[in-house]
Amino acid sequence: MSKQKPSDDQGSFASPPCMMHEVDPAYMGLSATAAVDPQQRRDVMRWRKAERERLVKARLAISADQRREYGENIAGQLKEAIGDPAGITVSAYWPFRGEPDLRGLLKDVIAGGGQAALPVVVEKAHPLIFRAWRPRAPLERGVWNIPVPAEGAPVVIPDVVIAPVIGFDRLCYRLGYGGGFFDRTLAALPQRPRVFGVGYSVSAIPTIFPQPHDIPMDCVITEQATAFPEE
Repeated sequence: MSKQKPSDDQGSFASPPCMMHEVDPAYMGLSATAAVDPQQRRDVMRWRKAERERLVKARLAISADQRREYGENIAGQLKEAIGDPAGITVSAYWPFRGEPDLRGLLKDVIAGGGQAALPVVVEKAHPLIFRAWRPRAPLERGVWNIPVPAEGAPVVIPDVVIAPVIGFDRLCYRLGYGGGFFDRTLAALPQRPRVFGVGYSVSAIPTIFPQPHDIPMDCVITEQATAFPEE
């Protein structure tokens, strides 16, 4: 599977998991094919909800010092995967609930001549937009209180999108918070960026039981290794 004005204080914010996985696919803006087998879909969604809770608890059980060390390992692997950042846009995320903190990586991207961006939820059942971010730039509370850039034009298409995972499987499908924003955004982009999932090795599971709307990532980077989709 593998080849070996809010402040910048992430502790100031908390965000509950999105519960849109509980509602009708049409409301989420997903294809009707996602409901071809309603009972099977309900079973999968119930399983995903329980699995999210289990995996988030496992992630939060890792000590803060250990998560910091893991985050540094993940950032180092990402730097190698991204390569020279000059002239490209890299989108990551604002960390919460024990996710790897990659703000240092975004600062390095900027220092290397690239542009950093953060995703912004503009409306339920719509794709994300990406807005440019720089250290000490004004922030505001977005959906679920996640800090987002308070101003600036959207970045049309990032060259690299880094997405946190709650869980991931051997095909590099991502188990997220259930809102469908990540998959919907990738499906809407006119050209696909490089997509890297990031998480801890405890997030690995045999399968997320992918549904028609799920889109796999190019790879998933953990503190231990970079995992590519298995054939």
